Amino acid sequence: MSEKTEKKKKKEARVHSYYKIEEDKLVRLRPFCERCGPGNFMADHGDRYTCGHCGFTRYKRKGENKTA
Repeated sequence: MSEKTEKKKKKEARVHSYYKIEEDKLVRLRPFCERCGPGNFMADHGDRYTCGHCGFTRYKRKGENKTA
């Protein structure tokens, strides 16, 4: 009685979703990792930013804007 269950396909992060265009300027929505350097974006976890490469975590301040 084993039923085959389909796994949900994981959506891969697209680099274009890390940028926004405002008045002919390119704005980064997420910071780069301080340890790894440019090109390694940090993940937004609501109250903190975390690097997926090295594991570095930077906590947000209470007044800092939260991204959706």
